[in-house]
Amino acid sequence: MALALARSFYAPTVYDRILGVNMFGTKTVLFIATVGFLMGRPDFLDIAIVYALINFIGMVAVLRFFEYTAPTE
Repeated sequence: MALALARSFYAPTVYDRILGVNMFGTKTVLFIATVGFLMGRPDFLDIAIVYALINFIGMVAVLRFFEYTAPTE
């Protein structure tokens, strides 16, 4: 997860930064789901699904924003 954050901070383009943040979000969802499974807490899976949906909607919103505006480096 630290490498995903490093990629988002030190990436050369905006799209590489978005990819790093999306990768971090996906790994966080997998981590929450795994912890919920190992601890026997099925409610953690609900939290992981909500986090995945928020991650997806956020990425779509950011990409739509950069679709209509020219990203400056």
